[in-house]
Order: sequence, then structure tokens, then C-alpha cells
Amino acid sequence: MDDQRPNLDGLLQPTPAAGGGSVDAYGQPKLRRLRLPRRTSSWRAYALALAVVLICTLLASLVYPLFAPANLVMIYLLGVVIAASQYGRGPSVLASLLSVAAFDFFFVHPHLTFAVADTQYIFTFVTMLLVGLTISTLTVEIKQQAEQALERERRTASLYALSRDLANTRDPDALVGLAAQHIGGVFNSRVTILQTAGGLQPAAFNAELIDAQEATVARWVYEHQRLAGLHTDTLSTARGLYLPLTASQGVVGVLAVFPNDPRRFIPVDQLHLLETFANQTALALERTRLADDAARAQIEVEAERTRNTLLSSVSHDLRTPLAVITGATSSLLQRKEALTETDRRELAQVAFEESERLNRFVGNLLDMTRLESGAIHVTKEWQLLEEVIGAALNRIHSRTARQAIHVSIPADFPLVQFDESLIEQVLNNLLENALKYSPPNTPIDISAQAGADEITVEVADRGPGLLPGDEERIFDKFYRTQPSLTKGVGLGLAICRGIIQAHGGRIWAENRPGGGAVFRFTLPVSGDAPTVEEEYEL
Repeated sequence: MDDQRPNLDGLLQPTPAAGGGSVDAYGQPKLRRLRLPRRTSSWRAYALALAVVLICTLLASLVYPLFAPANLVMIYLLGVVIAASQYGRGPSVLASLLSVAAFDFFFVHPHLTFAVADTQYIFTFVTMLLVGLTISTLTVEIKQQAEQALERERRTASLYALSRDLANTRDPDALVGLAAQHIGGVFNSRVTILQTAGGLQPAAFNAELIDAQEATVARWVYEHQRLAGLHTDTLSTARGLYLPLTASQGVVGVLAVFPNDPRRFIPVDQLHLLETFANQTALALERTRLADDAARAQIEVEAERTRNTLLSSVSHDLRTPLAVITGATSSLLQRKEALTETDRRELAQVAFEESERLNRFVGNLLDMTRLESGAIHVTKEWQLLEEVIGAALNRIHSRTARQAIHVSIPADFPLVQFDESLIEQVLNNLLENALKYSPPNTPIDISAQAGADEITVEVADRGPGLLPGDEERIFDKFYRTQPSLTKGVGLGLAICRGIIQAHGGRIWAENRPGGGAVFRFTLPVSGDAPTVEEEYEL
């Protein structure tokens, strides 16, 4: 592995900074102090300022016969204001000086000379120059303040746009792409972000910017948590500027910026703005990671709660039938001579019923596991609902001796597409639930209605009904509305909901007028169903 590392010779040598140090008081690499020419106005601006003075002189010469010479000063002051507002401080100062000279040369006696016959004009010249310089200075300052206000507004708007988009994004990869696009647009740069998940790796967005040498700089920034790269005193030969994405819990990545103009980040205010963008991005990345951690923790808590509930339910509800089966079979084996034929039959019947109950418990647990893992696949075919209801009634026939079950389905009920075995299981679970809570000799009603887009099937009983607030909770895993009245794990209705939702339908429960509960579920109707005769012909 060491043989594959990039050669760091000449790259990890920090450029000496003025004063002998390469970091500032905060431990950050200092920006390189490049000797750059001060920003000045162009020669074109000075030429235009001269042109403004010439125009003012021409205008003053036109109105000279009509106005006193002192009033001509206003024309020149107007020119100074124009030069200051359009061309900057230097051209405005030049315009002020030239205005005084032109006024003296052309409009003060003796004309066409800088000599002054009346010494009072000296005061006029000085005042004119001071007023011109003051106006130009104030105009330039106002213009600069307006530009600064616009720049602050642009910064605020760009930061708001970044924060808004990052706040609405939950996927880390999409978040990295959004941040890179925003930062690149604001700073006219190409941007990528190296994430720390699975090692420091560049994101898919502009990943081609990071070669072996640039990756070395990014790794240094990540390890030392300091700025490095272009125009800094650390690894300054890099093509990009690298900033650590530092959040409350540490570094979550590295921001790599490759400006189209290499001098872009020499102004300190631009670097500070870039650091602000980096901080926003770091906080957003940390938020997504914390949200993922919280979701995983919630899943683990839910899984632990499910395990605990399952163990507490299974430990009792499975142990009881096992104990009954063990007791019945042991009595049959050990006391068969002392038992009458009736006793033996009763013990065998008890063992058989408890084994069926145990089989239902284990079946429900397996079905719930298959539903949650996505192992149950729905195979829809055109079916007769009456046949599936009849199959479900046959499965529970031995337990319906004391109940009257009424089935009401229209004669012209259409064929419906569903998975026969799964819907039979739904009906079986709903009927078993009705049998548990229905008093002896009370009816259980099964009915169905067909609509334009769906069919509705309902199973109604005359039991104690639902407690307030149980209409939704009754379909939760391991929940039983009145545990003291029945035995069971509490998975039957949860399985029903999973199967119906897999079919694209709905299931709900509510109290029945006159007492009892009614459970309804829907199945969607898609396509033109064949008639019953056509189905049998096929």
C-alpha cells in the first residue's frame, strides 16, 4: 500500500510566511501575501473625466454672456458629480482640479491666462476645489456603500438559497450536488466535495477534478482540519482551494474549489464568504448523518421492542398449548388402563384442539415474518369471491357449531382479480377473530358489494365491539383489544392488513349499530372482468 501513495516531495513543503510562521493565531494557514497592484481606475475613466470637464467648459462658454462668472461654478460642480458617480475617486479628483483650472483660464479676467487680476477669485478657486473634492469623495463613498449593500444582499440571498435547498434535501449525495452547484455558481468556480464515508472519496459531482496530487492535499486538509491549497501557505502548488467541512462532531468532508479566475479568493471577504458556505454545507451533511443514525436507532429500538413483545407473547401463548398437549398425551400413555373410552376420547380431542391452536400461532408468526421481509408475492387471478368464502368457512367448520354464519353476496357479483390463498387467509383470520369475541348462538354476517373501482367485503359480529381509539390500533402487531377475553398472539389482524395493502386495498374496523364490530376491506377492480360463464369456458 505504501508503494502506491503519491510522491509528496515538493508538495508538502509550506511556503514561508512573513514573520517566520505559516499559520495565524487560530491555527489556520495564512493567505499568501502576493504583491498585487492596487485597484485603480483605467485610463479610459480618466479620459472620460477630462471629456466631462471639456463639455462643462463648452456649456459655460455658451451661457457666459448671460451669467456672472461665479455662477458658472455650478456647471463644473455638476461635472464633478457626474465624474465621481461614473468613473471613481481618481477621475473625480482630476475633474475637480481641471474644473478649477478651466474656470480660471477661460472665465476669470484676464482671460486665457492663469493670472488673477482680482485676488478675491483666489477664495473662489479654493472654495470651488474643496467643494468639488468633497462632492467627489461623498459621491464615491455613497456609490461604494450602495455596491456593498448590493453585495451583502447578494450574499444573503445566495446563503438563503443554499440553506433552503439543503434543508429540503435528505439524501447525502443529492445534498452534496446541490451544495457544489450553489458554491460554484456564486464563486464562478468548479466545485466538488470529498465525503468521509468509507474513506475520503470525492462525490460523483465533478469527481474528475481530483487527481492523485489533489487527493493528497484533500487528505492533508482532512487530517489537519485546516485550510490549504491555492494562495495559502500550505500546499500552494495545488490547483484548488481546500476547506475542511467542520461540524459539531468533527470533520465530515472536504470542500474543493477550483476557481476559473485564480485570483478569485485573494480578497479576504471572498474567502470568509466561502467559509460561510462551507460551514452551512458541513452542518447539512452532519444533519443528514444524524438523521440516518436516528432512523437506524429507531429501527433498532423498534426491533428490540418487537422482540421483547414477541418473547413475552410467545412464552405464554405457545407454552400453554404445549403444556396441555403434554398433559393430555402423558395421561393417555401412563393411565390408559384407568381411563374410560370417553376419557381417552376427550383427552385426544383436547390434544388435537391445542395442537391446531399451536399450529395457528406458529403460522401467524411465520406469515408476519414473511410479510415484513417482503417474501410474500401476490399472484392475482380472476376468482369467484363465493368460492374463497366457502373455502375459509370449511377451514373453521369445526369451531362454528355454536355460531350461525350468514353469507350475503349478490347473484351477479363479478369476478375479481386477487391471490386466492392470501384472501382466503384474510377471511379465515377475520372469521376466527369474530368467533373469539362473539357470544354463543349469535350470528356472524359476511357480505360483499361491488362498486365501479373496487369491491367491499365485510365480516360483522355481535360481540362486545371496539373500545374508543382501538379502530386503528387493533391492526398493530401484538395488540389485543381485550386480552382477558381471548387467547392469541395478536398477529391475525396485522397479517390481514399486510395482505390487503399488498393487493392495493384498504382495511378498517368500526363498531356495528346495535352492538358488535364490523371489519371491512376493499380490493381494487382493474380491467374488464370476464363473466362467470366465460371463466368456466376457459
